Amino acid sequence: MDPSIAPASRAVVVTPNDSAIVGARALYIGTAGDVAIALQRDVDPVIFKSVPAGTILPVHAAIVALTGTTASNIIALF
Repeated sequence: MDPSIAPASRAVVVTPNDSAIVGARALYIGTAGDVAIALQRDVDPVIFKSVPAGTILPVHAAIVALTGTTASNIIALF
């Protein structure tokens, strides 16, 4: 199966940090809020506002920044 469309095979709890590399291909948001994400090819984070609980964001997240993130219980999917 094409890895770009295959289901996630690994999951890791994310603690937002302004510099730690996550490298996930998607994020599960467990508790609603804002999520500041530096995408794989970007330097500065973009804030996804008011993300509902239970959302899977299909983004290549390089960094989940502490600054600007109010959501919690975030899980990186690989």
